[in-house]
Order: sequence, then structure tokens, then C-alpha cells
Amino acid sequence: MLLRLAWRNIWRNPTRSLTVMGAVALGVWAALFMAGFVTGMIDGYTRSALENIWSHVQVHQKDFKTDYEARYFIPDADVLLTAIGSRPEVRGVSARTVAQGMVASGRGTRGIRIVGVDPEAEQGVSNMAASILEGEYLKGERSNELVVSSRLAEKIKLKLRSKVVLTFQDADYEIVSAAFRVVGIFKTSNTPFDDGHVFVTKKDLDPLVFPRWSDSLGLTGAGLPVAHELAVLLQDKSQAFALEAALESDHPGLWIENYRELAPDVAMYESQIAQISMIYLVIVMLALVFGIINTMLMAVLERYRELGMLMAIGMNKPRIFVMIVLETILLGLVAAPVGLLAGFLTVRYFSHQGLNLSRYSESLRAYGMDEIVYFDLMPVVYWQVPVLLVGTALLAAIYPAWKAISLDPATAIRKI
Repeated sequence: MLLRLAWRNIWRNPTRSLTVMGAVALGVWAALFMAGFVTGMIDGYTRSALENIWSHVQVHQKDFKTDYEARYFIPDADVLLTAIGSRPEVRGVSARTVAQGMVASGRGTRGIRIVGVDPEAEQGVSNMAASILEGEYLKGERSNELVVSSRLAEKIKLKLRSKVVLTFQDADYEIVSAAFRVVGIFKTSNTPFDDGHVFVTKKDLDPLVFPRWSDSLGLTGAGLPVAHELAVLLQDKSQAFALEAALESDHPGLWIENYRELAPDVAMYESQIAQISMIYLVIVMLALVFGIINTMLMAVLERYRELGMLMAIGMNKPRIFVMIVLETILLGLVAAPVGLLAGFLTVRYFSHQGLNLSRYSESLRAYGMDEIVYFDLMPVVYWQVPVLLVGTALLAAIYPAWKAISLDPATAIRKI
């Protein structure tokens, strides 16, 4: 009976009730939109960082990352590369030679990290080939090919076919310089990464970094069978921790790291997705509280004589209180499906089409984020909204309901 009475009461003033329902639906939509946007931006940053920079798992010699000295390389890297690549969860694995050095042109010099890769294997673990703006990615068909970022090319005035000199320290602590020619210019969504890296083929870099081993080990199309780094990309990033444990057990002399250890910022963002979604939901619900309180308080004040009459003929205060609370909850629950459906459709649309923020591309790239944001939202959020909405309605109903039960029936009946 109270539920039926509450339902009829909210439609006594349909304009006011529909206005509140519209505000609730709009609030729910806005909360889902913002949560989907932020989650998509974090996912885009994480995906870009893993597929362009870190990968899911990396393998190094234990002392290499202390000073990045060339002599700390992984022996028999080709054997380990084959063993890791044969695992079913592995999508791609690539061996890299890494040298800290300088790149110099006729117009400038910059400190950079020189990364020697096997072009074919590298395309299985990174999107670098898809980031080429001008020219082409490394092919290894000509000697001493190099790809450089557009930002670095602008700073030291490089263009396609420009010649640069790379200077670095080899495994015997000798200073080595070699001339390379620009064959491609790339641009990723991560400005700091672009500023600090150039890429060459491993077969060109290895003889310079490992001069003592180049004759005895034998140079192949993929370079020498040694490497400073093995980068592993998996079918699913959640498999990184099991692979890390397995590799640590099989190769205790190597340093195995998952992506959360390699990139603490990625781990931090991942851990905050649920909290960020909840924060947006709570903020919107708190804003809705005041609108609902105002509406229900007006409804109570307009019905003073009616409420006084109900109390005079025997309806006790708890039932009055429950009736007001039910009216408030019904306002929210009727509007919630509309807001949820609109939010779901919006998130689904932008998850496929993406939200283009290219006008802010330079600022976004400075933080390693893509200019196209593809929305995403955890399914649990769609269940959190109705729960929070009921809580919001209960909170908003307390004061109007208390106001209703605190009136004096004799005074209320005589009120004009």
C-alpha cells in the first residue's frame, strides 16, 4: 500500500518529478562518461607504454641496469630467445643491444640511448613500424640504417638520408664512433621516449659494441647471439607474472622483470582505475543529493494539510517517514535505467570510434598519452551506479521525511 501511494504521489506534479528524473539520468550518464573517458585514457597510456617501450616482461643480465655497461650482456641469447618464443602465451620476443651514447649531426648533438634490434622480431613486440611518419622502418637491406624521432630530427636538423655519427662505449670500454644514415622518422605518443631513443639494426650495432666477440661468435642477419635485453610481449598482460616466475626459476642468473616493475607509473595507474571511477560516481551522486532534497522538501511543504490529515486519521510517523523515503527512491530508480542506457551506449560508441583530442596532442604526448581516447569501463561500474543511487536517495530523503513527521497534525490541518 505504501509503495502504491508513494508511486502515485510522485506523479501528482509530473513536471517537477520529470525534471528531477532528468537531472538524475543526466548525472548517471555524466558519471559513466567521465569514468569511461578516464579509464580509456589510462588504458591507452598503458597500452602505448607496453607496446612501444616496456613490453610485458624484460630479461637482462643482473648488473646491466645498474650502469648500462655494454659488458653486461646475456650470453646465448639466441637459445633463450627460442625457448621463450616457443611458449604458448608469448606473442612475440625480441633481442636488443643497448648502448648509451651521443648522436651528432652537422647542426647539433644530443645524448640518447641507441637500441639495436632485429627488425623482423621487433615488430612482434612493438608498434614502432606503425609509428613511421616519413621514410621506412629498418629493413636491414643496407648497412648502418637508423630511424629517429621527429622531435629529435627537428632539434638537430635531420631529414631523410641525413648522415649522423653515433658515439658510445663498447664492451671493452673503448670509445666508438660510427656513421649511420637516416632511413625513417617516427613519432609515438610518448614525447620523453621520442627525445631519448634512436634505433638501428642489431647486426650493424653488435660488431661495434662487441668487437672481441664478433669474429668468434659469428654475425647473422639477426646480429650476434648475445643481447643486453630480451623484450617479451604476451597474449594477455596478466600472464606476465607467471612467466616472470617461470623464467626466474629456470634462469636464476638473469634479472627478470614484469611490466609493473619496469614501469611503476603503469602499475600506479592500473591500481587507480577502480578508485577513479568510484570518485566520479560519488561526486555526481553528492551533487544530485541537493537537487533531490530540494524537490522532496517542496513536495512535503505543499502537502502539509494532507500529511496532517493522514496522521490525524491514524497513519503513524514511521509509515509517513517510509512513504517519503519510497517516493525519493522511486524518483531515482525510474531515472537510473535511462541514464545507464545512455551511458552504456555512449561508452560503447567511443570505445569503437574514439574521442579525438588532436588539438591537445602536444600536451598529451608530453605525458605519454594518445590523442585518440578509446573509452572503456569496468562492468562492475554498471552495478555500482544503482547501489549508489539508492544510497543517495536514502540520504536525500532523511531531511524531508524528518520534516514531514515533525509537524503537528492539528496545526497542519488548519494550514492554508
